[in-house]
Amino acid sequence: MSLWIVAGGAAWTIARFVPPGRSPAAEAVAALVIANIAGLAATALDFGGWNEPDWRAAVFVFLCVAAAIAIVRLIRLSVTRAAS
Repeated sequence: MSLWIVAGGAAWTIARFVPPGRSPAAEAVAALVIANIAGLAATALDFGGWNEPDWRAAVFVFLCVAAAIAIVRLIRLSVTRAAS
């Protein structure tokens, strides 16, 4: 489970380098929630996860969290542009 948090935290940290649409609180919550959900999905798909740390689970979680952060930013940017 700590591998999931590390992989999600890595995706969140890398996303901090891209400034457009940043929302620190929303991205942090999305990263934490999606990291746990993706880790459980990795366990259900039987490529590492809960019982054993596996690089495939870490990559899966990293990519899921990166996609979730991208969705959060797209929503934030679209709302900001629609309001102006």
